[in-house]
Amino acid sequence: MSVRVVIADDQELVRTGFRAILNSEPDIEVVGEAGDGRQAIEAAGRFRPDVVLMDIRMPVLDGLAATRHIVTGPDSKPRVLILTTFDLDEYVYEALRSGASGFMLKDNPADQLITAIRVVAQGEALLAQEIARRLIAVLARGS
Repeated sequence: MSVRVVIADDQELVRTGFRAILNSEPDIEVVGEAGDGRQAIEAAGRFRPDVVLMDIRMPVLDGLAATRHIVTGPDSKPRVLILTTFDLDEYVYEALRSGASGFMLKDNPADQLITAIRVVAQGEALLAQEIARRLIAVLARGS
């Protein structure tokens, strides 16, 4: 059984690259794409993916608001993996508060993205190593 994925990113070239990477995997199928948060919500309802790969900064509705809607909606409630170029702690915290199952940076290697999608699809949570390290440091300081 394959992991069904919707890619939500406002840059078409980025979506095309992710689609090529993911479709090269025998157990991952890209079933839909979205160019903004509103389209991501619609695609999640229409295609019923296991995972929505979600950019944070998008027009119409940002990825965090779209994530909140998707994970609390009446549909199949796919897992959301946030993927962004913005390495900001506030985005990590807000993504987790929004109900995302994972958070990765776009500069990670393709094999880490593929692994992250599989992990999130299985119901697990995932943070990129560099983000997890910082979060642990913050928690250890009690800040």
